[in-house]
Amino acid sequence: MGNTATKSKKGYPFGFYACALGFTFERCAFYTVKWLLAIWLATETTSSMGGMGLSSVEASQVSAYFVAFTYITPMIGGYLADYWVSPRLCVVLGMILMGVGYLIGWQASNMTLVWVMIIFVSVGTGLFKGNLSGVNSLMFDDQDELNSAFSVQYSFVNIGSFIGTTFVVLLADSQGYQFLLLIAGALLLIDAVWFLANGKSLGDKGKQPFKKDQRSFVDKEKKSAEENKPLTSGDKKRIVAIVIVTLFSAIFWIAWYMSYNVVYYYFGFGDSSEFLNWADWSLFGWQIPQTSYFDSLNALTCIVLGPVFAVVWAKMAARPQGDMSMFKKTAIGIFLVGLSYVAMVVANVIRGDGQCSWFWVILIALLMSVGEMIFSPLGNSFISMFAPAKLMGFLLGFWPIAVFIATLIYPNLYGALDAGSRAGNFNLYYSIIAAVVIICGVLLYAFSGKLDKLADEK
Repeated sequence: MGNTATKSKKGYPFGFYACALGFTFERCAFYTVKWLLAIWLATETTSSMGGMGLSSVEASQVSAYFVAFTYITPMIGGYLADYWVSPRLCVVLGMILMGVGYLIGWQASNMTLVWVMIIFVSVGTGLFKGNLSGVNSLMFDDQDELNSAFSVQYSFVNIGSFIGTTFVVLLADSQGYQFLLLIAGALLLIDAVWFLANGKSLGDKGKQPFKKDQRSFVDKEKKSAEENKPLTSGDKKRIVAIVIVTLFSAIFWIAWYMSYNVVYYYFGFGDSSEFLNWADWSLFGWQIPQTSYFDSLNALTCIVLGPVFAVVWAKMAARPQGDMSMFKKTAIGIFLVGLSYVAMVVANVIRGDGQCSWFWVILIALLMSVGEMIFSPLGNSFISMFAPAKLMGFLLGFWPIAVFIATLIYPNLYGALDAGSRAGNFNLYYSIIAAVVIICGVLLYAFSGKLDKLADEK
């Protein structure tokens, strides 16, 4: 009876919703703090909302490390849960560590404590992020049902992000920036209580390390035989194809993450000379309260377009020529994020010495978000289809490294451009960025046919 999961009326086990809602709590906190660090750290210390008084370049660097470490530590947490520790225990410990980390940030009066917060949250995310998805995957014996369920889980992730950057951030006006860290800490501790309270709905799933769990749709003997085969020439070519698409995705993420800096510090507003206020953040007479609404647009676009693109890809896959390749999708994503930089330059030209409409900010967000949705959610599926069995785990772990690399590079690129951009060279510098990114997208699309053959090698 221990393995029997409670079924919901919609057909998914209730344990699935217990896990999926765990992501909603955690992502609500994470995306609130991701925005908060960029703004709070660059706000004057004398501000009524509280600030740390760093430059935009320094604040960008800290915010980037916050994101980067949370993308690399899940590989370590996943290894522990694979062989040594109960994944469910890892998830709970991760929630608690993240909660404690945010509470440390709530009381931070110097950058040392901010870094302590980042360490706690990074370690906690490493124990939590991949392992909660792993526990959730054990709720399903059918691979097709698992794919469908994870599409639903992706919506829970973006709902959490949307709530945080749209509603939680409003408390900063009355309570100050650091109060948001108290909310984030509370959300993670509530998350831990929620997960523990619904442990029965998970049955025995995730109590043992993943390598000891049985999956009915996995043929263990066949998998072991596949993993022991030497790499063929076709295997090596497919690995090259995966590495190429991953490196091009890093170009996308460098441009994608840096665009937030441009919007926050150039088109955004705040209590510091670091915020240039190039855009009028009002919409039909309503003053938008925080620049985090730029983040909200991304989350909302993902929520709306997720089901739309699922239908589009399914219909394209049914065509005689099949679906569009991952290389073409990645190329289109890169091209669109390049266009978002064109929109930034045009908005700056149009505004003259005044402000541009917030509709330009909306356009930038839409170009970024549509570009993201076209290729990013498909990375793991692409790798699962083409990676040799013996390197499957390694290559699945390699895909998020693109984001890790991007978060280490983009703050330095932004820092190199910042002084000159503020001195009057913004249009020149960011036109060059737009051109380079768009050319990368065009080149990838042009060579996608050859790369498709590389991936299809037997």
